[in-house]
Amino acid sequence: MGLNMVRPPYVERLHGVEVVEKRLVVEGRPVIRRTFSTPLGSVYEDEFREPGTGQWKLMRSWRGQQAWITQRLIKGPEDYRVVKYIVEHTEYLADYLPIEQALDWLGEDGVVLNGLPHSPMQMLMIHWVGSEEGRFFYHLADYPELVEDLAQAISTSRQPLYEIAAKSPAPIALCGDNIDGVLVNPTLFTKYFMPEYEKQAGPLHQHGKLMAVHMDGRVAGLKHLIAQTPIDIVEALHPIPMGDLSIAEALSVWNDKAIWLGFPGAIYEFGPQATRQFALGLLREVGLGDRLVIAMSTEGQVSNDNLTALTDVLAQAVLPLDPDAIERIIGMHRATGPRGTGGGGAAC
Repeated sequence: MGLNMVRPPYVERLHGVEVVEKRLVVEGRPVIRRTFSTPLGSVYEDEFREPGTGQWKLMRSWRGQQAWITQRLIKGPEDYRVVKYIVEHTEYLADYLPIEQALDWLGEDGVVLNGLPHSPMQMLMIHWVGSEEGRFFYHLADYPELVEDLAQAISTSRQPLYEIAAKSPAPIALCGDNIDGVLVNPTLFTKYFMPEYEKQAGPLHQHGKLMAVHMDGRVAGLKHLIAQTPIDIVEALHPIPMGDLSIAEALSVWNDKAIWLGFPGAIYEFGPQATRQFALGLLREVGLGDRLVIAMSTEGQVSNDNLTALTDVLAQAVLPLDPDAIERIIGMHRATGPRGTGGGGAAC
């Protein structure tokens, strides 16, 4: 069992941009309005935070919810040139203290990843335009020149950032994104994502870093395209039933990549016995287990009973796995029911 910590290797410095935050009540809900003022005009976004945000972990609320952007920076075509100005006047500076601190804290008990922002088109899809009610897709259809011009500006501005990550002490760079085949169809993936991944991978691989991308959605329709990318680690892949690609098929199609499997949160909802049975089923799919990490998905709130059930299974899975050993583990659990985890750790 190991831990991972994701931390930024950089800080941002804005030039010629004034940022002001105010606390407001909009439609009966308290928000933080963040206004960016430039010589070309101003844009703003509203952020709603549930109680506990900033007092808990990962900027999540007491219930584990992330802050929600309720008003996006880009609301219409007139906002693109302002946001482009902000992008072109953003400087990235190396700051390795968070990485060095995490490396010191974890020691041999885990791995530290450089945390990088979403790729250019996903900055628009997820952050600045948003895809609620199809907004991003309407913008791409109605103002393709504006969308593509801003995405290219983001890509250009990020080149120093990739160099900073490449020279960081952390061995892996997690390159943002939330890849889902419904949001990012094959045409979009081929045109806008694959070239950016190539651009990111260049300096990272040159300096011996591994490249991970967060792909926790439905990716069966993208599986052959993902295989063609220079990505080393497909991070947070969710298997069926939350995703649409089995771990066995993913390992087969991506035969040169490691997979960090996100244990499906939906299974936890059915309790420890369901968690245990699902974990046993996974063992039959993972081959030798040498390119697989099973992430317990604890960024949300997972009960100790569920975590114990999962480690109970994985602690017995000694690498390399073989079919006979897997069947023995499954048979043992059928015969004896839940076992104590003792001092064992989860196999990765």
